[in-house]
Amino acid sequence: MTLIRHARTAQHLAVRALTLHGLAHPVTHVLLAAAATAAAQAWDAGHRVQALHPHARTERTTGG
Repeated sequence: MTLIRHARTAQHLAVRALTLHGLAHPVTHVLLAAAATAAAQAWDAGHRVQALHPHARTERTTGG
């Protein structure tokens, strides 16, 4: 599995645990830590934040 895919999967699992168990649950803490570690590894390997969050690639128009 590529680093970026691993980071996306870890993030998805952490959000699901947060939704199901809440922030104080130990499983949520472990999955959030795993997601942060995976994202840091992807960043260190040269991936950009936009690769982790493809929906954030919206272009903004300028002007009035």
